[in-house]
Amino acid sequence: MGGGGDEAVQPLFVTKQLKGRVAYRCFASTIFVGICLILVYRLKHIPSSEEHEHGRWAWIGLFMAELWFGFYWIITQSVRWNVVYRLPFKNRLLQRYGDKLPAVDVFVCTADPTLEPPTLVVNTVLSAMAYNYPTEKLSVYLSDDGGSELTFYALLEASRFAKRWIPFCKKFKVEPRSPHAYFLSHNDSDQDITFAHEWLAIKKLYEDMKNRIESAAEMGSIPKEERGQHKGFSEWDSKVTKKDHQSIVQILIDGRDTKSLDSDGNRLPTLVYMAREKKPQVHHNFKAGSMNALIRVSSEMSNGDIILNLDCDMYPNDPDAIMEALCFFLDEEKGKRVCYVQYPQYYNNLRKSNIYSASSMVVTKIELAGVDGYGGALYCGTGCFHRRESLRGRKYSEDFKAEWNSKTWKNAEKTVQELEEASKALASCSYEKGTLWGKEMGLIYGCSVEDIITGLTIQCKGWEPVHYNPNKRGFLGVATTTLDQALIQYKRWAEGMFQIFISNYCPFFYGHGKIKLGAQMGYCVYLLWAPNSIPMLYYTIIPPLFLLHGVALFPEVSSPWFLPFAYVFTAKNTYSILEALWCGDSFKAWWNLERSWLIRSSTSYLFAFIDNLRKLLGLSETTFDITEKVVDEGVLNRYQQEIMEFGNASLMVYIISTLALLNLFSFIGGMMRVIIFSKEFKNGFSGIIPHIILCGLTVMLNLPVYHALFIRSDKGRIPSSVMFTSIVLASLACLLPFHYCS
Repeated sequence: MGGGGDEAVQPLFVTKQLKGRVAYRCFASTIFVGICLILVYRLKHIPSSEEHEHGRWAWIGLFMAELWFGFYWIITQSVRWNVVYRLPFKNRLLQRYGDKLPAVDVFVCTADPTLEPPTLVVNTVLSAMAYNYPTEKLSVYLSDDGGSELTFYALLEASRFAKRWIPFCKKFKVEPRSPHAYFLSHNDSDQDITFAHEWLAIKKLYEDMKNRIESAAEMGSIPKEERGQHKGFSEWDSKVTKKDHQSIVQILIDGRDTKSLDSDGNRLPTLVYMAREKKPQVHHNFKAGSMNALIRVSSEMSNGDIILNLDCDMYPNDPDAIMEALCFFLDEEKGKRVCYVQYPQYYNNLRKSNIYSASSMVVTKIELAGVDGYGGALYCGTGCFHRRESLRGRKYSEDFKAEWNSKTWKNAEKTVQELEEASKALASCSYEKGTLWGKEMGLIYGCSVEDIITGLTIQCKGWEPVHYNPNKRGFLGVATTTLDQALIQYKRWAEGMFQIFISNYCPFFYGHGKIKLGAQMGYCVYLLWAPNSIPMLYYTIIPPLFLLHGVALFPEVSSPWFLPFAYVFTAKNTYSILEALWCGDSFKAWWNLERSWLIRSSTSYLFAFIDNLRKLLGLSETTFDITEKVVDEGVLNRYQQEIMEFGNASLMVYIISTLALLNLFSFIGGMMRVIIFSKEFKNGFSGIIPHIILCGLTVMLNLPVYHALFIRSDKGRIPSSVMFTSIVLASLACLLPFHYCS
């Protein structure tokens, strides 16, 4: 295999543990004691039912909320007690394996040419084709669940442009290799004449390609002269629709063909278009069904041992990412157990303050790395390298020996037409009937977060995943730019993850004896987002109302029982801030994350919780919402100025506005009571101070909401109809009679 001597036995990757674990565990223990004391206080001081019946139930409600918060806090500690980091050695990989590297198949998935523009899709495809990897061992497959000839046309244009783009990237070592991202962030002003000449030429080619694709999209049809240039367009006739069409498989670049060369005379990677068969009466299982069809179709062609799956808006940012990922699979000692290598999701359009908290450095650097410490790295749906055998349902055993396919193509003797016809059957609606696909093979069906549940089932078969977070970001995507998009996305995630928790796949039961307890708890950090909404909503409503009516639900500041409340609140939030700063977030980003958590809990997570209850009662079915990747100029400008985008009258916006106003009215009313009627407070004035702090912080978190309600005049403000309705609802809540206050 080359690289003999000591180098041949050196590992291809090492695992390092984060320092300071003992100190953190001691600190966490003090918070745990504080939580226990809070619960003891609640139990010992429950108001008597004769004197304060309503206050008694409110008190019990707070006890239940705090009991849940304590339980969830314990769950979150699992991802902080054993944080690990991975370090691969790609130079050793090259020395050891050389030309014996395995074949790699890249899957790119898209579903709607309107929400996911074809130019966005082909940029991801082109960046994948330009990886620093032997092109004869690299194949890129695009799954088009929209069955759109516009997407096919865009891919055909990309296949032509790739002949110039790939050699340009490798000759000048340009990065990133998504043309759009590259030309947006680079120019030719500081380069030599040769580079400047080629830069201008390749940029013109890209702009021409982009204009042709966008023109076709605007017209809604493909130019007649283009239709006659490729046989693939014959698949689309008047009967083809998005939800009703036959299997379409087209090999645009045949990697076996020695005549498929780029402009420098080098072989091009294989490029395949697939639109699986759709019928209105057949459930197609969303992205999971698309991925499973790709697994089967690719096995008929290149059959790469390693599969990289990407969302169409998540382009490869590091051209050497494949080599680094292979270090984990090909390591002689530990590699045979590795099922997948998950890269974290980063975004290229995030602003400094991250107003919608689309990405948290704490999640990527601490939490996901912490789950990895127990051998339970989550599969997050994109930016993930898979071992094909683990995706196809194989169980790991100690006698398993990986045999890497260093050859190219499974059916090398078949013609392009024969491969296309054979593959169409594998992408048909009827193929999976009576098989284990979606149950024991491929991605698991029946859940809107097919990635999480699939990763869990693979781990429970004995495999071990890896979470790899390199300094150089492996993949970059497009973050949501409006609040509505962000909340819909989190609603889908929270709904699917809680669905897993209340199903047979609950990690505590399904994973018992198969994965470590720390990994089971790590999964539940995210699976329990939805039920978090109930205690959060309770805490957002009840303490402010009791502040307004002058009834204390917390111990007086002078009481010893106030200390555990103050310590837990202060210690937990201080650590959270320091953790965020250490991971690279700013204080403002941390503050925005707190706001996002508050807003999501009362909207996305609440709706996810309710929808799961409806499913249990048989009143609804699993759906899959695609996040729109297109925004108008006004929205984009406000996003770049870090101004929150509301702009519609959705039910979620009504809830956000009403709760914000409820806290504002309660805070103002409570402060007026403190100033004017301080002697009327039950249980003493100092007991109301925690109410003031909590309500005041909630008001501060909601400042962008008040700004959108009363000050802004742009299209992203909260509509007047929502404002008036929210004022009425919040006022009615504040005016509700509290008999115990008399």
